[in-house]
Amino acid sequence: MPLISSSQNYLGIDFDSNSVKVVELKNEGGRPRLITYGYVDKDVNKSLNGDSKDNQSETAELIKAVCKKAKVTTTKVITALPAFSVFSSILNLPVMSKKDLASAVNWEAKKVIPLPIEDMILDWKVLDDFSGHQLVDQGQQNKNGVEENGEENEEFKKKGFLKINPRAARKDTKILLTAAPKDLVKRYIDIFKAAGLSLLSLDTESFALIRSLVGNDKTSLMIVDVGSVVTNISVVINGIPILNRSIDVGGLTITKSISNSLNVNLVRAEQFKYDIGMNPGRIGQGSVPKTIETTLNPIVDEIKYSLNLYRNQDQKNIEKIILTGGSSLLLNLPEYLTNLLGLRVFLGDPWARVIYPEELKPVLDEIGARYSVAIGLAMRDIA
Repeated sequence: MPLISSSQNYLGIDFDSNSVKVVELKNEGGRPRLITYGYVDKDVNKSLNGDSKDNQSETAELIKAVCKKAKVTTTKVITALPAFSVFSSILNLPVMSKKDLASAVNWEAKKVIPLPIEDMILDWKVLDDFSGHQLVDQGQQNKNGVEENGEENEEFKKKGFLKINPRAARKDTKILLTAAPKDLVKRYIDIFKAAGLSLLSLDTESFALIRSLVGNDKTSLMIVDVGSVVTNISVVINGIPILNRSIDVGGLTITKSISNSLNVNLVRAEQFKYDIGMNPGRIGQGSVPKTIETTLNPIVDEIKYSLNLYRNQDQKNIEKIILTGGSSLLLNLPEYLTNLLGLRVFLGDPWARVIYPEELKPVLDEIGARYSVAIGLAMRDIA
């Protein structure tokens, strides 16, 4: 049930192949106030896939159903493009006029984007407050977020970055360039149109997570978002993700491994996963803890690799790791990673910058990790 109603409300909708999360926030003098929220998981034996027309329709219907059940009071939506589908880069250009800069950005985009420019939607933004930090060359496999800005494509404005030449002169103009495939953008437009919602802008997970979990924190940190299918890792400096990596291992991978190990169905395996988790007294003992630990190894290795990649660039030390995503709720996972990595690891609180009734705190604390992206999306035009 909506807590209050207002005309200055925004819906953040985060969906993937297995779930839909909806959060509605009100702009209350520049601060977000919770209006309502909703969540639905697909049956673990099924999954959504937005590629086919039938599945797009199914996704639209599921979004519509969640919004109806949550009794949302607005149709204004911000959603996220998957991190792995967006190409972003930082360009270093000489100081020049705005008109010349636009031409230069488009020219340079042809050099760094590995797909035909005519098939992409481009956007760019001058990166102002990032002096004194060398940015990491991540290569073409790393992906990151987008945020509204720029002059091209007024309906879907984005920003983001992926790589930069670390030897570039600091006095150059640093440009945040983002490119998204036109067919992907059209797919998202069609889904939300079918759901009867007004899609205001497209974002990506990394910027949404920074909005909800980091805020104005300028420390060097890492965000690890353990989703159902993919785990996204971001190194964040001054509120900007300078290193982003994704790995196709998530909570569903763990569930399937337990299911195969014990020869039980996925529903029961899912329950085992959360009941046992990373209990220090049972790690390495018994089939379930051992299976969970083995399945988590690629994620741990990817975190270590990302930390080493960042450190090898002579950067400031990472001070902490923020965990989020539904599978970050595994019992004792922060403590387990703290011991392995030698860094402070803790669950992020995406509600920390949101006003909500105090009596809801126990419930919101319990579900918060699942809603981190959706909350950050709804904050897009507020915070």
